[in-house]
Amino acid sequence: MTRHLNQLELARRWSISPRTLERWRWTGDGPRYIKLKGRIAYREADVEAFEAERLMESTQHPVRAEAVQP
Repeated sequence: MTRHLNQLELARRWSISPRTLERWRWTGDGPRYIKLKGRIAYREADVEAFEAERLMESTQHPVRAEAVQP
């Protein structure tokens, strides 16, 4: 079964403001999301993919996609 996070849960997970997630949705910078009748939900798989895409070994070296283990 697919797990979903609401805006507050994701903000807590990343220790950021819920307003940051709102801004990212507006600018298209955040993870993919679902909007149903005005409610926002993030699929956990999409959140994990977003995190994996931004995984870094140092400030100059991203981790190669094939090196990321699920």
